[in-house]
Amino acid sequence: MAEAAAARLITKIVDAQASRGSASVVLTGGRNGNGLLAALAAAPARDAIDWARLDLWWGDERFLPEGHPDRNVTQAKAALLDAVPLDPGRVHAMPASDGPYGSDVDAAAEGYAAELAKAAASEPHGQVPTFDVLMLGVGPDTHVASLFPELPAVRETDRTVVGVHGAPKPPPTRVTLTLPAIRAAREVWLLAAGEDKAGAAAIALSGAGEIQAPAAGAHGRQRTLWLLDTAAASQLPRTLYPPASP
Repeated sequence: MAEAAAARLITKIVDAQASRGSASVVLTGGRNGNGLLAALAAAPARDAIDWARLDLWWGDERFLPEGHPDRNVTQAKAALLDAVPLDPGRVHAMPASDGPYGSDVDAAAEGYAAELAKAAASEPHGQVPTFDVLMLGVGPDTHVASLFPELPAVRETDRTVVGVHGAPKPPPTRVTLTLPAIRAAREVWLLAAGEDKAGAAAIALSGAGEIQAPAAGAHGRQRTLWLLDTAAASQLPRTLYPPASP
């Protein structure tokens, strides 16, 4: 799944750069997100990307000190980013707990929202750029980014970035994009590999509500793509499969 997703992402970035001059991608962490980045690092076709004309954002971040091994940006650097010639000014990491906002996670979220709004200033629809691809890992509980079932962040309808307090998986304090920000992307890709993701994929794709199953509320303006391996797809309703050939 990681290799197939990496190949798709290379094509999407190259196409966006060819048509608009640059590309904008939102990265995700976790097992599937980091696996994709590692596959991209190993792909010979990665050199087709003009890395200096690529903006990178994050869907969420663990609110930990800069360089902490559990931060998504730290893991992304190890998997790929340190190996490619990115423009540092176009790598938009979410604030750390020892950064300019100190330990105030809500102020850190407001700061990232302001950075998104500044990048979107030339676009007509407002507060976030039109990301070419926004990637999300899907948790076994159907969470995406740091939007967990029933918690306040998944209910947010106005703000684009919020601080998360009391997340059910460690660390409890996080920064996350909200569903309105996620839905600004041209394409949203949901990544799920492994048997432990099968139930979540089935629930999200069976008409569940976004408050109870946040993955069900993540969709792009032009396309929503689920990228699953065989194990993660094992519980999908048969109605989602194409009809058999006669």
